[in-house]
Amino acid sequence: MKGYKVKGAIRRNKKAFIVYVVIWIFMAIFLIPSLTFSYAALTRIHTGNALQVALQQLGETITNPIHAFDCVAKFGVIPEYIGTLLGATLIYSIFFFIGFVKAAPKNEYTDIEHGSSDWSKNGEQYRILDKHKGILLAKGNYLPVDKRGNVNVLVVGRFRFW
Repeated sequence: MKGYKVKGAIRRNKKAFIVYVVIWIFMAIFLIPSLTFSYAALTRIHTGNALQVALQQLGETITNPIHAFDCVAKFGVIPEYIGTLLGATLIYSIFFFIGFVKAAPKNEYTDIEHGSSDWSKNGEQYRILDKHKGILLAKGNYLPVDKRGNVNVLVVGRFRFW
């Protein structure tokens, strides 16, 4: 079956992708404008207390994203903001891609319950089994008792009742 690794990775990473997008939006709105403006304030102030001013600006802008975007636009650091956002997005995407690749199934039978009929396709198990009557093997799979040949069943496991 072709493409099982990509399909399996997508199936496993749906929630992670949503979290990835939410965190990226958070970074783009709150973190990146604040860091960009604080760094611009740090590089443009040439006095002894530049670090103190930059940290103060970081504290003010990180709690108020509208003020951060206003400061980025007012002081003309939009190209720095876009560059920082692209760099952070690239690094963040690399980490997400690594996680995506690691979540890919090792083989096409990964996440298929052992002992179930999920391995068969298009009803091929019903050449041997029955859908409705016989010895119950799995949900919707019965071993017919009126079939010719061996109908022995090996039960592995325990039967507990309290």
